[in-house]
Amino acid sequence: MAMEVQLVSPERVLFVGEADMVICRTLEGGDIAFQPGHVPFLGALGSHPVRVYLSDHSVTEFAVHGGFVEVAHGRVIILSDVAELASDIDVARARDAASRAEAALRAEPGDAEAQGAAHRAATRLAVADAA
Repeated sequence: MAMEVQLVSPERVLFVGEADMVICRTLEGGDIAFQPGHVPFLGALGSHPVRVYLSDHSVTEFAVHGGFVEVAHGRVIILSDVAELASDIDVARARDAASRAEAALRAEPGDAEAQGAAHRAATRLAVADAA
């Protein structure tokens, strides 16, 4: 039995379909997997890959940077602040962003903006590498 999954960003709908499982990382409790029959759930998302396991045993991965996940009535809805398909990620640009963030962190280790930029770049690169 599959469940309906929707992944939406302010710019577009990235995914609508059925899946056997969705794994994402919440700010409150780390990675969580949702399968059909999961109890209702609402959680905030950080910047991390989201994996959608399809019924044909393939996996679709997205870079999600903030937002919320809601599970209810056999559906998983991810409302992201920013989300990207692996195929949309510019790897060279992500590597450049990671290098700039690392340089900024060497100069100022506590720079929260640089820490966020480094984490977003790492998420993008992880998703692009998995594709």
